[in-house]
Amino acid sequence: MANQENNSDAAIPVPSQWWCLWQALKGTNFRQLTIPDVDLRNKWIVLTGGNSGVGREAALQFVKWGANIVLGCREPPPHEPHPDAVVEELKAAALDAGHLDTVIEWWSCDMSSLKSVEEFGKRWLEKDQALDILVNNAGLGGGVFKTKYTVDGFELIHQVNFLSHVLLTKILLPSLARTPSPRITCTTSCMQYLGTFNLSNANSGKYAYQNNKLYFQTWLTELQAQMSARDRYKHIVIQGVHPGYVKTNIWVSPSPEKSKNTGWLKWSLNALLKYVGIDAQQGSLAITYAATAPDWGLERITAKGKVVGGGGRYCNRIWEETPMPQTRDPDCRRKIWEFVSEELKVDKDWV
Repeated sequence: MANQENNSDAAIPVPSQWWCLWQALKGTNFRQLTIPDVDLRNKWIVLTGGNSGVGREAALQFVKWGANIVLGCREPPPHEPHPDAVVEELKAAALDAGHLDTVIEWWSCDMSSLKSVEEFGKRWLEKDQALDILVNNAGLGGGVFKTKYTVDGFELIHQVNFLSHVLLTKILLPSLARTPSPRITCTTSCMQYLGTFNLSNANSGKYAYQNNKLYFQTWLTELQAQMSARDRYKHIVIQGVHPGYVKTNIWVSPSPEKSKNTGWLKWSLNALLKYVGIDAQQGSLAITYAATAPDWGLERITAKGKVVGGGGRYCNRIWEETPMPQTRDPDCRRKIWEFVSEELKVDKDWV
């Protein structure tokens, strides 16, 4: 199993294979869920990957609750619905829910191009609108196509699933700081339990999907710690969420080039999804719940004296779960923070 490989980046005890496998299997919970409605009128949301899969369903729920929303989408989309059609769908859903004046737009944002991500982020800042919720959701599946590299020279999954979200979060953090209770929700995964914390292989493509889910959860935990220590950002909460094993097109290859693992991996995924897969609407509840539920907000003490909330956590659908130990290890968190800061050529003290 990948997470048992030796590496020089994280000299901490590695959980047993059985524990990692059990934690990963917890992500197969296919119970049908409902969550409480909330009032998001006058709130602003930025959501990447919002024209397909769990992002599209999350956007539908957000606008039904009255939110204004800007979707970050590829143009043209290779296999997803066109963002124009999804925006019309969202507008119709908002009107049906009685929200007549919500703003619903999509802007071009290609996560495989750091320039595109930066332009998207700057366009938001130029709008001069405070941001309430950032959903870092766009992503690619892994293992079913050959290793590819972006125009920026990074392995495709490393950049799309992780690095570009770091950049977007960095750009939008000042806008989030302007609202009273901002949240950042990141689509990580229970596949983090099958990942290896070995930054020397971050751009190799080997185990790219699960490794980057582990890096993402580790990085966001460090971001929460740094924000909590800054007066300007201590009211911002960031969480990682696993939507479940969702039947979406995330496993569609971005090119016709398949990896040598395509056959058996595709068969395994199809078999797993057949029995424990959930639809995109059910998967989206992880995003909408973590972005709105009181227990996933700032740390607080209940009337009974119980401490609840707090950021930097991992949500398996709507339940808190123990993430990989690297996410709690100060050395691992420092290493991933410095590593991506160097990749993005930004000061490591940017918070």
